[in-house]
Amino acid sequence: MERGKMAELESLETAAEHERILREIESTDTACIGPTLRSVYDGEEHGRFMEKLEARIRNHDREIEKMCNFHYQGFVDSITELLKVRGEAQKLKHQVTDTNRKLQSEGKELVVAMEELKQCRLQQRNISATVDKLTLCLPVLEMYSKLREQMTSKRHYPALKTLEHLEHTYLPQVSHYRFCKIMVDNIPKLREEIKDVSMSDLKDFLESIRKHSDKIGETAMKQAQQQRNLDNIVSQHPRIGGGKKYKKDVCASSDLEVKNTSPMSEQDSGILDVEDEDDDEEVPGAQDLVDFSPVYRCLHIYSVLGARETFENYYRKQRRKQARLVLQPPSNMHETLDGYRKYFNQIVGFFVVEDHILHTSQGLVNRAYIDELWEMALSKTIAALRTHSSYCSDPNLVLDLKNLIVLFADTLQGYGFPVNQLFDMLLEIRDQYSDTLLKKWSGVFRNILDSDNYSPIPVANEELYKKIIGQFPFQDPELEKQPFPKKFPFSEFVPKVYNQIKEFIYACLKFSEDLHLSSTEVDDMIRKSTNLLLTRMLSNCLQTVIKRRNTGLTELVQIIINTTHLEKSCKFLEEFITNITNVLPETVHTTKLYGTTTFKDARHAAEEEIYTNLNQKIDQFLQLADYDWMAAEPGSKASDYLVDLIAFLRSTFAVFTHLPGDVDVHSTMSGKVAQTACMSACKHLSTSLMQLLLEAEVRQLTLGALQQFNLDVEECEQFARSGPVPGFQGDTLQLAFIDLRQLLDLFIQWDWSTYLADYGQPTCKYLRVNPTTALILLEK
Repeated sequence: MERGKMAELESLETAAEHERILREIESTDTACIGPTLRSVYDGEEHGRFMEKLEARIRNHDREIEKMCNFHYQGFVDSITELLKVRGEAQKLKHQVTDTNRKLQSEGKELVVAMEELKQCRLQQRNISATVDKLTLCLPVLEMYSKLREQMTSKRHYPALKTLEHLEHTYLPQVSHYRFCKIMVDNIPKLREEIKDVSMSDLKDFLESIRKHSDKIGETAMKQAQQQRNLDNIVSQHPRIGGGKKYKKDVCASSDLEVKNTSPMSEQDSGILDVEDEDDDEEVPGAQDLVDFSPVYRCLHIYSVLGARETFENYYRKQRRKQARLVLQPPSNMHETLDGYRKYFNQIVGFFVVEDHILHTSQGLVNRAYIDELWEMALSKTIAALRTHSSYCSDPNLVLDLKNLIVLFADTLQGYGFPVNQLFDMLLEIRDQYSDTLLKKWSGVFRNILDSDNYSPIPVANEELYKKIIGQFPFQDPELEKQPFPKKFPFSEFVPKVYNQIKEFIYACLKFSEDLHLSSTEVDDMIRKSTNLLLTRMLSNCLQTVIKRRNTGLTELVQIIINTTHLEKSCKFLEEFITNITNVLPETVHTTKLYGTTTFKDARHAAEEEIYTNLNQKIDQFLQLADYDWMAAEPGSKASDYLVDLIAFLRSTFAVFTHLPGDVDVHSTMSGKVAQTACMSACKHLSTSLMQLLLEAEVRQLTLGALQQFNLDVEECEQFARSGPVPGFQGDTLQLAFIDLRQLLDLFIQWDWSTYLADYGQPTCKYLRVNPTTALILLEK
């Protein structure tokens, strides 16, 4: 019984839950129905839920069908009536459109007629008002017409008077009319028109001076050049009797005319007029090439109009623009001297004109304005010169440019412009000039050294002998006593290099002219540049020749001789510089020439190259050595390779010894280089033979092979005793082989008892035998 009640309760709860779920499905959005459906499947009565869901669907279908059947006839009737209304609306729309079109067509004529009537009445009123006002303002119009006529005929001064009369006399009488106000408003415009007309004269003037700036500058620089020439002539030839002749010659050589309208021309005329004014010609000044009257007239008009300041500002602004154009150098200016000359002419012409305006226009420009322009011009000019001169690799062009800059500076200095910065910049260009000279002379030295035959210079007669002596300071009483033909100890590159060094010094001196430098500064510059030439360019060229592969021992010896004589000539170069600068070498801070060091370094390099070449030759011969280390008996003579090596050394040192007798061979070559080379060769040979005996590849050797090796060492000792180079004392040269000799004697005589007994004592017979070396050889 209770079970039946429990089942019934559960059935009722399930039915209620299903009912709730169906209501949620009917009222919930489709996107959110998932959780509801999941709750159905989570239960166990989903089959009963599906039955209820189908029953609910059938109920809704019956309701929809009833509703559609109930409203269907009304819906059909509404659609029919709506179609009838649409047809009537279309007819009504066409009727309205036609009515509007007819109304617009009928009213257009009326609107036009009304507009014409309005215009006619407006014109009638305007004509009447105009007649009345013209009657009152006719005198004003007549005065205005007169003003325009005067302006058309460029009568600017009367036009200004008429404008003043019109403004103060006639216009006040009709001031209550609107026309008067228009006239009053136009008066400033009329004044501006007068200004504009007068301004065109100024623009023509500016265009004129722009075109003539180059010619003005050229004339001014010619005047400065003429002044410098006259000053030089006067300083070199005092005017006693012949002064007038010099003056006439200079004037005849110049197309310029001197006219005292500028500071420079005043100086010129002052000098030219000393002897005879009738012989002088007038030099065209700036006012002869350009008409300055337009700028004066324009300045007066603006002053009358009270706009002088405006005129001054405009003039200065335009001239600043022209200055910037003038100061802009052409991109190819560095290619030719004419490019620089044209650039300088334009700058000089510009400032000559400004200087003339400064002294004649009563304040149009002032000194502060001129100084400002000059500062700008100076900075831009210096910057342009630094840039373009850096492209120049020809020292002659750099020198010509320097002379042109000096003339440019002197010209503007004559007009009162400060030019110290230009001379400071020339000192910078001087360094560049020195660099270009160094590069040029480096090529000259290379050509001289490459074309030299490295043989003593032969002379067949007195004329050739004196010619060489004139080119190079060389004195040798013994050589002078010898009969012709004879030879100088040095080769041709010695006098050529010496003369080229002097030419370099002359080239440095040329740049220092007219730079307003003291003798000490010139001397210091020349010495520093010459030191660079010697230590950098000439030294590198000599080192290149010495290090060349095809440079033989004889050529290296000749280079040593040549550098010795060039080293001795350095004192003559010192005297040469002293003579052209008039600065004694004892003066404080005087730079010394480094030529001695340069030639010593080159000589040492050549000596080292000789030692290196000899050692390389010895190594080549030693590579031919072919010892039979297992030989039972020694041969009857020394090895062939060693005999050839000794013969090579004898011939080589014979060449050193038989140099020309006028060279102090024993004190130079034999006493130093030959002895050192011979000792170096013997030591290298001894060391190489020791290495050959001890090399790891030779694992075993016999006493016979050791005796054959001893024969080769004896051959070397014989070479040392023969004195291949004079100057060695006693057996000094033999000591190079003492290590080998003591080692070989120890093994060949098998004198181990003596070696062991005396080991470590200063008087030991085998003092030079290293125990390690002896042990290695003993193991073999």
